[in-house]
Amino acid sequence: MSDGKRAASAPWIRTRLRTAPGAAVALAVLVLVTAFLAAAFPRAVDAYETRGLRHDIRLADAGRSAVEVSRPQPGLELPREQREVGVRTPELRRIGGVLGKALPAPLRADMSSVAFGVRTLKPVLATEPWLPRPDTVPPQLSYTAQTGLKEHAQLVEGAWPTTPAEVTSTSRAVRGAVTEETAAALNMKVGSTLRLPTAVGGPLTVTVTGIVAPRDPGGSYWSADPLVRTPSLIPDPASPFPQNYWTGTVLLAEDAGPALLATATEPSLFWRFPPDASALTGPDGARLTAVVNSLESGPGLLKVRAIAGDTAEVLTGLGHIVQANARMRDAISPVIAVAALGIGSVAAVVLVMTGALIAARRKAELALMRSRGGSLRGISGRLLAETAVTVVPASALGLLLAVLAVGEGRWWPAALAATGVGLLVCVALPLRTTLQHIRPTLHGAREDMVSARPSRRRTVAELTLLVLAVGAVTALRRRGTSGGGTDLLVSGAPVLVALIAALVLVRLYPLPLRLAARPMARLRGAIGFLSLARAGRSSAGGALPLLALLLALATAAFGGSVIAGIGDARDDAALTTVGADARVSGKSERATLPDELVRTVRDLDGVRNAAPMRVEFGVAMPETAAGDGGAGSGPDDSGTDTGADSGGGGDAAGARATTMVGVDPASYTRLARTTGLPDFPSGLLKATGPSAPLSEGAESGPERVLPVIASPAVAARLGKEQHAVDTLSGNFKVQVVGTVERVASLASTNFLIVNSASLEQRAPTTLLLTGAPDPGKLRAAADGNGEEFVVQLRSEERARYVNTPMQAGAERIYLAAVAAGAGYALLAVLLSLLQTAPERRTLLARLRTMGLTTGQGRRLLAFEATPQALLAAGGGLLTGWATIVLLSPGIDLVPLALAGVAGSDTSPVTLRADLWSLALPAAGVVALAAAVAGVQAWWASRRGSITELRAGDSR
Repeated sequence: MSDGKRAASAPWIRTRLRTAPGAAVALAVLVLVTAFLAAAFPRAVDAYETRGLRHDIRLADAGRSAVEVSRPQPGLELPREQREVGVRTPELRRIGGVLGKALPAPLRADMSSVAFGVRTLKPVLATEPWLPRPDTVPPQLSYTAQTGLKEHAQLVEGAWPTTPAEVTSTSRAVRGAVTEETAAALNMKVGSTLRLPTAVGGPLTVTVTGIVAPRDPGGSYWSADPLVRTPSLIPDPASPFPQNYWTGTVLLAEDAGPALLATATEPSLFWRFPPDASALTGPDGARLTAVVNSLESGPGLLKVRAIAGDTAEVLTGLGHIVQANARMRDAISPVIAVAALGIGSVAAVVLVMTGALIAARRKAELALMRSRGGSLRGISGRLLAETAVTVVPASALGLLLAVLAVGEGRWWPAALAATGVGLLVCVALPLRTTLQHIRPTLHGAREDMVSARPSRRRTVAELTLLVLAVGAVTALRRRGTSGGGTDLLVSGAPVLVALIAALVLVRLYPLPLRLAARPMARLRGAIGFLSLARAGRSSAGGALPLLALLLALATAAFGGSVIAGIGDARDDAALTTVGADARVSGKSERATLPDELVRTVRDLDGVRNAAPMRVEFGVAMPETAAGDGGAGSGPDDSGTDTGADSGGGGDAAGARATTMVGVDPASYTRLARTTGLPDFPSGLLKATGPSAPLSEGAESGPERVLPVIASPAVAARLGKEQHAVDTLSGNFKVQVVGTVERVASLASTNFLIVNSASLEQRAPTTLLLTGAPDPGKLRAAADGNGEEFVVQLRSEERARYVNTPMQAGAERIYLAAVAAGAGYALLAVLLSLLQTAPERRTLLARLRTMGLTTGQGRRLLAFEATPQALLAAGGGLLTGWATIVLLSPGIDLVPLALAGVAGSDTSPVTLRADLWSLALPAAGVVALAAAVAGVQAWWASRRGSITELRAGDSR
């Protein structure tokens, strides 16, 4: 230039962003979503583990969760004054404050509920004549002088217990209070007096001055020792006869502790610290267990004894609570890790595919730069800077959104995950470009997958990956998956199986195309031949898109099968507990249902079928059969009863007793078919001749032989012979005519099913219902016949199984994994089709100049996409099924489905393939591919051929 200055050049990054803003925005959105998911996952895991740990500690019994420091009374060798000072409130408060501050992290105490004082360890026999004496045994009372009574109770009657004068070990009168429940059960009132014997002098008199009501009955102050709140009627262990007596606790004034030193009640000093779970997090579980172990028998105990005395002990069940929580977490973690690694791999492959798509679209541009002297380092640096401008802010925004969406959780795992997403995207495009343009290339021939021959390097690399993946899967299959904890080899099973399938299917993919192309070439129409030729040349059928689809489909199938398995397990457990959609039974085992109640319930709206049953537990087995069963006739003879027929557990008990179920064959078989329980031909239980059903009021004779359906364990013991049994429903002989695995409303594996019409006593004890009766009307019908009947609904029982934060959080993560897998699968299909979209548009434009109609163009693109979609769908079905088969032996869904519910069946629930979870994602891939091809054909038909066939375009 004339002025000697160089012309200013436009900045590269700004120019590129202005040239292709749509691609930059699309990449930023993809990175944003992926970074959000990657950062949200570890925070979501931390969140549900944190809520689960806090939930378990808060809902545990206060006597188990509290950390209690106790020591005996001061030694008798000490002066009296020194012993009294050691049990007074100021000294106890000083020690309690030091102990509370000395608790090692992460254990923290809820200081608002801390209690300390003096209590008696040995109950005192109360001989006052006005106290209740069931079975003529006087009550035994304990006494405690603990702080905080006014803060944790309301005065109902009388006055608060106080100490008008200083109490010493020589004092013989103190004041106390009792709760409303204690006063009602033990006939206490304001002014009642109790006497405790002392070692020297007269008895210690305790005057009840007040009756109080707990402010928080479930809190640690009142629940750590339930007798402080509620008295209990317990059996006398020293009596040879069944005798019961009352036991309870009297609350003394908080400064009355020295008076207990003169009694023979073994006074003990205690400091009780309920844990504060509000600051605990899921990762704190291991540290908390170590801290509790240290306090119980380690360095922590030495520190406690340095504060509270050399004889101090620490008692708590908090360690067991945390360990139970850790066992559930360890059982859930492998299942969650499978979803995490699967979805993470899919996301990584999709991000790499995105980089490949951008590199393919800019191949000509970068090749021109390379031919004009551009260095690989310079080109890669510009691409890295260009990519980082959009990727880094998108990753940071995704991390921020994850932190805001999931409030609880550690920040550094989320930051690492979001950073990893950003680094992968920033590196993928420059690396892909560098590999493509190491050598300047001339315009070559078309890449045809049918006629192409892979290079030796590619063959060796694929064979190496294939051998490694097959070896890993073989090792996993031999070793098993039930080792516990998170194992990367187990978690990576979907990735390994998908990698094997992708490598094999890509190599096999050209074979059917070659076979189909020959007959298609002989046909008159050109659509079929052209579609197969295009499918063989397309790069959309490469290993990377196929791997992404297989991973997404396998992970979605695995997640869907897990969710379906959880639902099936809960449905089955609810059915086992209730027996049908609804159940009416007595509160006691032998309570029978009146005929009026049966008729009323049967006629309610919504009841489709009613099956009365007579259930009798503890029926004695014949001696010969019991002896045979004890000999070990098979693995089913262990007598693993869950009902009342279990006589203590073990083989012998199971062989001596069983459960007899009397049913109406017709109604029961209808109910069994409706609920999915094993049924049997109703004619099997039909007895004829002398064994025919009895008329009403007739007596049963021991010579009668009744056909019975037995469980496999009982059938193995009874065989085909006739055996006499004695029941409350009559005495008769039984002969096994068939077996079923389960019977409605029983979890027992030892049972006999008989025709209730053949019994002497046939009144039902249980009524099972199918349908949807109104719960209110059903309970009203049961209550109208007395309060001794109980109504159970299958829907209510089913709802009990979703209650712990850890279960609910893990299930939500799996739902999100299934949704993310489906989304990434669809995105992989779109990316693979978008990579060849310009070629398709050009092809349609050229063929339209030759007379191709719009309909033929749509069919051409649809047929072209069909082989690749069918390959991905079929491979996805196979990969998902293989993953489930590989992992199912070591995956137990009980922690996800049933853990934490009292009374639920905790037998193992294995993972099995769910047909819908396998088929729906695969069908979605095929449908999406067809839809995208149709949209492409429609859009290409709206654009003129001149626009698509401009000079210089790729051919």
